[in-house]
Amino acid sequence: MFRYNYTRSIISMNLNTLQAFRHGLYECLERGVDALFTTADALLSQPQAQSLAQLSLSPFFQRGWPSLYQALQDGRIATGKLEELFATFAPKPPAGEPLLLGLDSSSIARPLSPSAADRTLVYVPNLPKDSTPVTPGWQFSALVVLPQVPSSWDYLLSHRRIASTQTAGQVGAQQLREVLPRLGLAAWERAMVACDRGYGNAPFLQASQDVACDKLIRLAKNRVFYRPAPAHTGKRGTPCKDGPRFKCDAPQTHGPPDRMWEGQDEKGHRLLVEAWEHLHLKQARAIEGTVIRVTRFGAADSPRDPRVSWFLWIGQAPAPLAAVWSLYKRRYSHEHGYRFQKQDLLWDQPRLRTPEQFERWTLLVAAVQNQLVLARPLVAAVRLPWESRTRPVTPRQVRRAMAGILATLGTPAHAPKARGKSPGWSKGRVRTPAPRFPVIKKPTPVPKKRRTRA
Repeated sequence: MFRYNYTRSIISMNLNTLQAFRHGLYECLERGVDALFTTADALLSQPQAQSLAQLSLSPFFQRGWPSLYQALQDGRIATGKLEELFATFAPKPPAGEPLLLGLDSSSIARPLSPSAADRTLVYVPNLPKDSTPVTPGWQFSALVVLPQVPSSWDYLLSHRRIASTQTAGQVGAQQLREVLPRLGLAAWERAMVACDRGYGNAPFLQASQDVACDKLIRLAKNRVFYRPAPAHTGKRGTPCKDGPRFKCDAPQTHGPPDRMWEGQDEKGHRLLVEAWEHLHLKQARAIEGTVIRVTRFGAADSPRDPRVSWFLWIGQAPAPLAAVWSLYKRRYSHEHGYRFQKQDLLWDQPRLRTPEQFERWTLLVAAVQNQLVLARPLVAAVRLPWESRTRPVTPRQVRRAMAGILATLGTPAHAPKARGKSPGWSKGRVRTPAPRFPVIKKPTPVPKKRRTRA
């Protein structure tokens, strides 16, 4: 009896949490409120939909299919208020463990959309080896809470488009600076962010220098660092600004490591972690970090599973060598989350004309993803006959049961009002084609040439 009452109280608490999140989401919508909210409910409850128009078949969307596009065209969402809502309901880490965040960017390919403004050349993964891995499109930066076990259960804190005048590092640093104070961490708590090798550069380190969080960044194997500059000798001339060179793929420049740890990974294979402290990039001499080499003797030593991986640690405390690999491995959840959003939540499917419309759709997809995370303990996963019963529950399986949860919770959105038949296109009105926009190519920094004496 006690167990039954305890379980029922937990379910009631989780229902109240999800209900509060939904009402907060409704308050973040400023224009086209009901249409935008029911669009999110349709995406949450219609797993068989393969396009944006098919979401109108959901019983929770009591409008015609043109209202989907009209809501994204004319609607308006308070982005700052929505990110505050996401931060309020963010999952908390277990006691004694840091809050691990993931920062990464993903591309929305739009090669055949000349009427879409502010397109840049974005990266396209999984192409043949000899092909050019870029195409016109948009790029979005996402800051998420990574789950304890690598999976697609990441919780979105911020999802913003990277404009043609910005870089992924600039947007990511801005997201960290604005979102971290909203998480309500205690004075002794400190968040940690895991980033891919695209963030291991001086501009990102300088832009995020004032952000109160530890950073674990993967490095390219040819990255070059420098040791502290030697003391001034008193001789004439400019003193040295950098010490001896440290190149990751040049063992002769390493020297003995300052710290070392040896153990086993989760599969029982040997794991060797070595660290060299007080290194810096030439373009960011004021920021010192620890360069870490992780050698996994059980890896396949292939491009997707290298035996040697390099990382950069920047934080208040020394680098936790024993946990570096297990912490960074959780960052792969970010990739799984992107796949779920694109394959199941139709993130890249709608062909919307303006980037502002696609930003609204991106925020709705983020809200749906977070509702699935909050609803995970509420529903019994709906597994298909060929799906394993022993594997952990996936967001796709929870989404199949969301229709019953939404019917229980109800909706704050108002029922639509009939407006009659549209008069259609007026006679004599001239149809003008949509304006065309060129693809913007971001300038690449040119390295400065050294001056040579005559």
